Amino acid sequence: MADSTSRRDFLKTASFGAAALSMTASSYARIVGANERIAIGMIGCGGRGQRAHMSGVHPHDKTQNAEFTAVCDPWRKRREEASALAKEWYGRPARQFVSYRDVLALDDIDAVMIASCDHQHTTHLEAAAKAKKDVYCEKPLAMDFEKLKRAVEAVKQAGVVCQIGTQVRSYPTSTGCREVYRSGALGNISRIEQVRNGTKPYWYSRLAEVKPDEVDWQEFLMDAPDQPFNADKFSGWYGYRDFTDGPIPGLASHFVDLIHYITGAKFPESAVAQGGIFTWKDEHHFTCPDQVQATWVYPEGFLVSYATNYGNASGNLIRFSGEEGVMNLTPWTKPTVSGEGAIRKGKLAEEKPVEPIETPDHFLDWLQCIRSRGTCNAPIEAGYQHAVAVIMAVKAMDTGKRYIYDQEKQETREG
Repeated sequence: MADSTSRRDFLKTASFGAAALSMTASSYARIVGANERIAIGMIGCGGRGQRAHMSGVHPHDKTQNAEFTAVCDPWRKRREEASALAKEWYGRPARQFVSYRDVLALDDIDAVMIASCDHQHTTHLEAAAKAKKDVYCEKPLAMDFEKLKRAVEAVKQAGVVCQIGTQVRSYPTSTGCREVYRSGALGNISRIEQVRNGTKPYWYSRLAEVKPDEVDWQEFLMDAPDQPFNADKFSGWYGYRDFTDGPIPGLASHFVDLIHYITGAKFPESAVAQGGIFTWKDEHHFTCPDQVQATWVYPEGFLVSYATNYGNASGNLIRFSGEEGVMNLTPWTKPTVSGEGAIRKGKLAEEKPVEPIETPDHFLDWLQCIRSRGTCNAPIEAGYQHAVAVIMAVKAMDTGKRYIYDQEKQETREG
């Protein structure tokens, strides 16, 4: 692509409105008509990378003229699979790399998708922003508060388009729930809760046979504690605290982000949490808790509760409880609203479905924003907000202390 630099510079710097006024008809058509390919690099080619990110973009890659042209992963098997997937879709394999640095150094890459391990997200995101690549970054956005702030600042300074992978907020039913909340039909909300249980922690399904000569172990570790290669830790990293903090950031990040989207709340005032390993004790020596309970208090005047039990799969729910009724998101793709449990009579009576509101899916929204230079449905600010909440709760779980967030100073502390 001989004109890739000029085209990429345009995509990175021009607003859609300014372009419409100042560009020639031919250059305007290049953007609106999608005649220029969006070249995407995939950072992290495991289950999320292939089955969520790549497969999520693929239904739109023809209409949006997008293509995965480079992939990277410390495990040769995964990057070979991702490259082969690109060949199946586009007739040519994606270039393969071990390190994210090599993908970000490519001049002909416009955007990257980050589906790496939790402990790598902020490093990859900060580097992508500094390389002026538009970016889609998986949740949870961060494990460490200082790294979170650096990554967010890098995105803002670079002015790149950024979508955070909390895709539940882009469900049409989620937008419908937001309208129910805004209508005031539920009355004052006092409690929002999720119970997300299962028979077995999700990290067991990731365990795989991995040969050390197929892996760049140091590229995987990055700034995690140095340690010998371990196949369980590499493939089942979701279960080890060196690389993730378990269900609160891994699962509750979706829930917290959905609350922020529906209610307009941004940050909790305080958090407390407890957790531990009570059921799944075996030869894998996982360190992430199989039981967690976290609560947050929000300045808007409601309490948020999240719990996971991997000792029994019953009792799952998502519920917004108000004075005049309840909104039930169990499951969150089929929400209902009713006057159940109301302490005063309002507009709600019999249970009825929440009407969905047409919303672009999360991946299409990202691709469209790359072209328009618009703001994504889950912008970097939304990622920062969910990350603050889950980091507070993890700190509370680890210390047994109550944690608070000072919005003015942008800091969390015991309190």
